[in-house]
Amino acid sequence: MNQQDSVNDLVINKQQVYDFWNNASCGESLYLENIDYQGYKNHSMKRYRLEPYILSFADFNSIKGKRVLEIGVGLGADHQCFAEAGAELYGIDLTERAILHTRRRLALFGLSSHLTVGDAEHLDFADNSFDMVYSWGVLHHSPDTMKAVNEVYRVLRPGGKARIMIYHKWSMVGLMLWLRYALMIGQPWRSLDTIYANYLESPGTKAYSYAEGQQLFSKFSTVFIKTLLSQGDLLGSDVGQRHRGFVLALMKGLWPRWFIRQFFPRKGLFMLIEAQK
Repeated sequence: MNQQDSVNDLVINKQQVYDFWNNASCGESLYLENIDYQGYKNHSMKRYRLEPYILSFADFNSIKGKRVLEIGVGLGADHQCFAEAGAELYGIDLTERAILHTRRRLALFGLSSHLTVGDAEHLDFADNSFDMVYSWGVLHHSPDTMKAVNEVYRVLRPGGKARIMIYHKWSMVGLMLWLRYALMIGQPWRSLDTIYANYLESPGTKAYSYAEGQQLFSKFSTVFIKTLLSQGDLLGSDVGQRHRGFVLALMKGLWPRWFIRQFFPRKGLFMLIEAQK
C-alpha cells in the first residue's frame, strides 16, 4: 500500500498541512463562537452532540492515573475530558494555534497538561512511555501515516492501547465528493485517493479501506476496527471545513438519511480503530 503514489496530481509537503490547520483549527470557524470559558464550553456541547460516539470510543472515565498522549489536540475538547478524568496527560499538535487554544482552554477550566508543538511522524517521547495514545481524525493528514502509526506503537507500553480515528475510503462522503469532483466534471476515472487528497480537508488528506487500516496497524497484537456514519455522511453538518454554499444546502434537504442509515450503516467516513500493543 502506498497511497502517496496514487495521488499523482498533488505533491504534498508538511508545510501545506501546517498552513491549512494553522489558519483555523478543526471546527474553529463553525463551532467556536468566542475564545473564553463559555465559548469553549459551548464548543464541547456542540462537538459531543454531533459526535456522541467519541465519548464511548475515548472512554475518558477509564484512564484515571494513566499516562495518556493525544496526537492532534485541535481545539482541546477531548483533551479537556482526559484532564478532567485524571489522566497524566500529554498532548501535541503540528500547529501553534491548536496548542494555544488547548492551553488557554485548560487554564480557563483549572486543568493542566504537558502540551507542545510536535510532529506525529517524529514523536519526542521515549519508547514504552504511555498507557494510551489517542488521536481523533488526525493521522490521515500526515504525509506519512504509516510512519505516524509506527510512532504510536513505539511510544506505547506493552499492553498499552491506541484509540485512533482515521477516514474510511468507501464512505458516503467519498461518494459525494466523487460525484462532485469526478462525475460532474466529466472525469469519472479520478480515483478516490486523488479526490480525498484534493478536496476533503488539508492537502493530501487520505482515507483507508478496512484492509488498509488492518495493514497500518499490523504491528499490534490485537486490532479492532469499525466504521460508522458521520454527520458528514448524513449531511447533518458541513462536509469538512472547506465546503459551503447553495448546492450543499440544497442537498441537505434532499439527502435520504433514513435510507442510508438502514441500508449503508457501514459506509461512514469514520473508521474507529482500537489496537493493543
